[in-house]
Order: sequence, then C-alpha cells, then structure tokens
Amino acid sequence: MSDVQVGWTFLRSRRWIGYFALFVVFSIACVYLGNWQFDRRAEARAEIDRIDRNYDAPAVDLRTALPELDKFDEDEQKWLSVTMTGSYLGEAVLARNRPGPSGVGANIIDAFLTHDGRIFFVDRGWILANGTEIDEALTALPARPQGEVTVVARLRASEPEIAGRSATGLSVASINLSEIAEVLDLDGEVMTGAYGMLISETPSGEHGVLPPRPERDEGPHLSYALQWYVFIIIAGIGVAYAARQEYKNLNAGSEQVREMSAKQAERRRRRGLSDADEEDALLDA
Repeated sequence: MSDVQVGWTFLRSRRWIGYFALFVVFSIACVYLGNWQFDRRAEARAEIDRIDRNYDAPAVDLRTALPELDKFDEDEQKWLSVTMTGSYLGEAVLARNRPGPSGVGANIIDAFLTHDGRIFFVDRGWILANGTEIDEALTALPARPQGEVTVVARLRASEPEIAGRSATGLSVASINLSEIAEVLDLDGEVMTGAYGMLISETPSGEHGVLPPRPERDEGPHLSYALQWYVFIIIAGIGVAYAARQEYKNLNAGSEQVREMSAKQAERRRRRGLSDADEEDALLDA
C-alpha cells in the first residue's frame, strides 16, 4: 500500500489520530484549568462580599454571634465584629512563622474569660520573632490590660493543624483553637469554632501590630481563565493549518489544490505582498 494518501483520507492515519487525541487531551486540561480559575475568582468575589457586608458592620455581642462553642459560619460571619467583657486568663501562646510588616514573626494568642463563663481566644497582634527567638519573645510580650476589660474583635475561623508541626512549649504552628486549649490546659466552656482578631480594648493595653483592612481584590483569575480557552482556539487553528498544509502536499497538482492556491494568491494580491512574500519573490527571481 502506498504511503501517499489522496484527499483527506490521511486524517484517518494513526499519526493524525494521535494528533487529534493529543488535541482533545490538551483541550480537556485547558477547560479544567480555566474552570479552576473561574472557581478561584468566585471565591475571591465571595470574600469581597464578606468584607463589604461584615467589616464595617456594628459589633454584636459575642454570645449572640456565636451561641455554640464549636460552631462558626465562615461564609456569613468572617470579619464580623463582636464585643465581650471579662478578663484575660493565664499565659499567652505564640503562633509562629507568621508573615508581618518587617519579616517573619508570631501572633500573640490570649485566652479571654467572658462574664458568662466562656473562654474565647483573642489574637492580640503580630510581633517580630523568628523560630529561634520564640522563647525570648514569650518573656517580653506587650502588656495586656489587667482586670475587667471590654474587647472588640473581628471573627476568624479556627485554622487546621499542620501535619508534622506540633506545639513546642507555648508556641504553635497554626491557630488551631483545640490545640491551643490543650497547650494552655484549659477546662470549661472553651470556644473552638472561631477566634477574634483584636480591634480595641477598654481599658487599652499594649498589643502587637494589628492587621490592615483586607484588600477588595479579585485578582487576575478572569484573565487567566479566558487565556486557557484561547489556548484551545490557538491549538485548534494550529491543527487545522497543519492538516491543510499536508493536504496540499499530498495532493499537489489536483484540481482542489489548484483552486486553493488560486484563492490564496488572489487574497494576497488584494491585500498586497507581505514582507515574507516579497523576500520569497526575490529569492525565486
């Protein structure tokens, strides 16, 4: 059987079936990555909605916002401000390896005993302290207010534990409230669903660097998503062009190829010769 194939029958060859299979796999991967970027954009827009809805809303009583110890609706309650009255309890814990304005440091996590007997964790800001300085930092923490204090804080969800990174003394790898409760050996009604990022204390005390307002930025996810679909179009054009060129090579001299060449020449004549066409003409002269 001749290797030269007439017409478009070469598209049924194993080589071209392989090309088409690669194109299909590539397209599926691009669709998956495009949809992933769309999902990331949806998450970013949901976060913007939470910021707009909760960040500047009036503070509500802690028990009203969180009636259950271990429950927290992040979609509805993240960034919500809560207020509570009570006193700080026991020692502080440092959540290590936290990025801050001047390097890697730690967040100060204090237990707060409310008047109704519940224990709520408050993040009292960031301090500069790398992994080798944690023990030293624990001896020189910002002085928290003593006695009865009214705290306003912004709700955040308890973080998951990090595999292979356990608590070391009074430092933890993540703000996992159950782990912190164990480190501090706390009993009673410990709230493990959410903690609060400090906004203010009355009377005021010293604290670490408090976080800035989160940015309302959905990121470049939309453009990244669309570019994956553009890649599919580009790949499809490339496959079609390669098939057309092979058709012309395998069917040189046929009526169909002559018609294709004539139409192409007419289009070039109408729009004028490109630089590449002029160079080819000079070489052929």
